[in-house]
Amino acid sequence: MVSIENLEKELKKNHLNSLYLLYGEELFLLENSLKKIKTLFGDVLKGINFISIDETNVNELISDIETPAFGYEKKLIIARNTGLFKKEGKRKNLELMKLKEKISNYIKENIEEMNKSVVLVFIDEEVDTKQELYKIIDNLGIICKFDFQKPIQIENRIKAICNGYEVEIEEATLRYFVECCGTNMQDLINEIRKLIEYAGKNGKINKEDIDQLSIKKMESIIFELTDNLGKKDITKALEVLKNLIYAKEPIQKILITLYNHFRKLYFTKLAIRFHKEIASCLNLKPNQTFLVNKYKTQASYFRERELKDILQSLRDLDSNYKNGLIDLNVGLESILCFYCS
Repeated sequence: MVSIENLEKELKKNHLNSLYLLYGEELFLLENSLKKIKTLFGDVLKGINFISIDETNVNELISDIETPAFGYEKKLIIARNTGLFKKEGKRKNLELMKLKEKISNYIKENIEEMNKSVVLVFIDEEVDTKQELYKIIDNLGIICKFDFQKPIQIENRIKAICNGYEVEIEEATLRYFVECCGTNMQDLINEIRKLIEYAGKNGKINKEDIDQLSIKKMESIIFELTDNLGKKDITKALEVLKNLIYAKEPIQKILITLYNHFRKLYFTKLAIRFHKEIASCLNLKPNQTFLVNKYKTQASYFRERELKDILQSLRDLDSNYKNGLIDLNVGLESILCFYCS
């Protein structure tokens, strides 16, 4: 198996292998690598030197490999979500098992011929690394797992994009950008392009530019609201809430996000008291570990009992709203005012 970075380096060198398995959660980087493979392969004509395979026609894979790409040197086959790499449950699918074995044996026995005539790319969401087909591709081709990027990897990628356009961004500003805009690579690249264009060549991206131009994630805004709540600044807390409503965020979504946020603060408090790992207790993904310190800081603003009371107040508000006893906007403002007093 190769890392994402090493796969990208190989593709930059215009080196194209004949057999790939790409899988994982970071779909933007996966699709980006697939796009580079397609570009390196060159012009394609569907049905002639380009074939798409999925679960419905995966049994035709060997036949498609063996059919010549008439008029072309090689054929590109993209086999997406075929079901070949799924972990088998208790009920064995005998037909699928036979097909897996047939394809595994075919690749093993015909890899030299495939190297001359085909570029085969498997793309899957779920992969069982213990099965034979996986091991054969790992031995004869290239496997790359696209995990969500860690904060430092995300920052390095964004920094590289800024450097490419000769735009400066300081480390602290870069961290603030990721905190505000989330960790989805597609979203981050869309947002950084706006900021790069605004700063211009030899310009600099500042925190104020991010505040003015970037679309902040709901979770980031809830952090800001909670900061103000913890510091007993009711004016700013209500201002953040009103800005969310003004931005046409559904009030029910605000309530749910706020509830989930305070639940995480409560779990953080418990994790600290019982000496547990916070990231694990909050089910944070590798690209979200930078949030641990933020949760710890915000949890310190509240006593454990307070957090339980806030959660109960939000549950009561939801119940009273559903029964037509209170308006959600009024109820949320009342809760914020009460806990700022």
